[in-house]
Amino acid sequence: MTPGKRLFDILFSLYLMVFLAPVFAVVTWKVWRQQGGPIFYGSERMKSPTEAFTLWKYRTMADDPSDTGVTGGDKASRITPLGAALRRRRLDELPQLWNILKGDVSFVGPRPPLRRYVEMFPDLYGEVLKSRPGVTGLASLIYSPHEERILSACNTAAETEAEYIRVCVPRKAALDLLYQRNRTFWMDVKLISWTTAKFLPRAIRPKRKGKWV
Repeated sequence: MTPGKRLFDILFSLYLMVFLAPVFAVVTWKVWRQQGGPIFYGSERMKSPTEAFTLWKYRTMADDPSDTGVTGGDKASRITPLGAALRRRRLDELPQLWNILKGDVSFVGPRPPLRRYVEMFPDLYGEVLKSRPGVTGLASLIYSPHEERILSACNTAAETEAEYIRVCVPRKAALDLLYQRNRTFWMDVKLISWTTAKFLPRAIRPKRKGKWV
């Protein structure tokens, strides 16, 4: 990560923490009121092939100590009504501003993978994780709807795992590497702007223009 990208992450995350403080307060109260504790969910992710960290989100699912792997149709029954609403607007990811401030992730980059997939595909993720993982990115914006559709059709954990490995891992990695080869400051700004557009009603979202998104 360049010094300029890191400085932008620090300043912008601090600004958003202050600007979105009322949103944090409302969401935290709603999660506690409707779901009880714990309010936050921490997941081990990798920021390099050898370095792990805890990625924080608002809890959107009923607890299951045996939970592993990515979320597919087999876990749909565990998503709470509030959790589904938070996921639609990506509000469950607001606590990741803390991860950005700490330097675990950047605003833009490949989504940080679970350790199990890094260990399965060390050469692939050795290349992908040359970029600091991010809260959003080219793969997140372009491929996430397809991934959700594919995995939501899976009825068992084994089926979800197989489809994720067979289809999603290589396609997301290809987009992450495309971003890595073409990244600029203004490309990052564009990807952030299209991510924040998800918070707006669909009728007033601006139409996407540009080479990548």
